[in-house]
Amino acid sequence: MGKQTLTFKSDIFIESTATVVGPKEGDGPLQGSYDKAYDELYCGEATWELAERKLMSEAIDLCLQKANKKNEEIDFFLGGDLLNQNITASYVAREKEIPFFGLFNACSTSMEAVLLASVLIDGNFANHVVAAVSSHFATAERQFRYPTEFGGQKPETAMYTVTGSGAAYISKKKSNIRIETATVGKVIDFGITSPFNMGAAMAPAAADTIKTHLTDLNRIPEDYDAIVTGDLSRVGSPILKTLLLDQGFDIAKVHQDCGILIYSQDQKVFSGGSGCACSAVVTFSHLFNEIKRGNLKRVLIVATGALLNPLMVQQKESIPCIAHGVSFEYAN
Repeated sequence: MGKQTLTFKSDIFIESTATVVGPKEGDGPLQGSYDKAYDELYCGEATWELAERKLMSEAIDLCLQKANKKNEEIDFFLGGDLLNQNITASYVAREKEIPFFGLFNACSTSMEAVLLASVLIDGNFANHVVAAVSSHFATAERQFRYPTEFGGQKPETAMYTVTGSGAAYISKKKSNIRIETATVGKVIDFGITSPFNMGAAMAPAAADTIKTHLTDLNRIPEDYDAIVTGDLSRVGSPILKTLLLDQGFDIAKVHQDCGILIYSQDQKVFSGGSGCACSAVVTFSHLFNEIKRGNLKRVLIVATGALLNPLMVQQKESIPCIAHGVSFEYAN
């Protein structure tokens, strides 16, 4: 539909999901939605990187247990994270022994994975696909900014990387959550250079994808019970609404953001949450539970990603961003 939006010939469903999170997420307002929460960042492992790997491995295991499926019954595993060479997903793929596609679109990888899983199933290239992503506060800080031991000060525009993993099992077996459409994002760069202001950097990409989605499908914001961005948080969300309003789309009444939903106002998270796991754990737990209950009939999830690299930031390059959108609807 249009240039960037896909509709599917087959009915494709989210059969099961699972979410495993860290301590700050487990203490947040959505604490009752997750399958498992750890009370410390190491998650019982020797390093933070091993902890993140454990989060993703357990999320996949729990997801498949709910569907009564084994690893060998899954056709493909689509996974990604924030670390160099996707080392979390790659090592988990080594463990699971499922044919693997490693994905990287930064924090938008959750919806990229769901989108591509739907394409594989709709094209009859697969019947059973698992999509999983992860992020970890300490591993991301060490790679993209400063190790936590450094104790560097941050501005209020900074974000707090979500510790967690979300996994979804996608197939043609009917469930309460149908994958309706998907809009592939374009890389948008508005010249933001600070890694501590990613909400502002990502907002234009989110605006472009939402506008394209609505235009391609000839819809208006009110056709959705919620239009939810991945991790624009308290800085990027107002920018997004202003950008879209300038183009004739008022999403104020239906807009939510996973980076705002996941933490409470009294938690010390700067402007809100970010990371691959941000959109995944909120969507695969809280939002999907609301769809299953029939409280939300149609939801557009627009996962946002800042495609920054530490070396490019040091060379004063700006931060290119992308957003992928997937619409889900309640199925009786």
